[in-house]
Amino acid sequence: MDFDNSKPIYLQIVDLFYENILMKTWQEGSRIPSVREVAMMVEVNPNTAIRAFNHLQDLEVIYNKRGIGYFVADNGYSKVLDIKRAEFMEQSLPDVFKKMTLLGISFEQLKNVYNQHKDEKK
Repeated sequence: MDFDNSKPIYLQIVDLFYENILMKTWQEGSRIPSVREVAMMVEVNPNTAIRAFNHLQDLEVIYNKRGIGYFVADNGYSKVLDIKRAEFMEQSLPDVFKKMTLLGISFEQLKNVYNQHKDEKK
């Protein structure tokens, strides 16, 4: 995994988990890779991986069944969706709006590009 130096590695691992949950690669109630497997997969120290796991447990996105492993919480998908939506609204959109203003892009133009993109993905 290629890491971005502007964000802590454990949070980038959290983002990887979020992506797997949102894409439904990891379903609610399903077992996810172990700390050791994640550490090997993304080539980090297991302590960094456990920090990501602990963060996700604190948010109640995943839970641990002692001796069995980690699982996506029953409401994990909706929690991740809420987290990522809030992050998008608070962090990404202000930058988009600033660039739209600077470049003179209207909401109508943005809507057209969005609809075109959406149609291409079908």
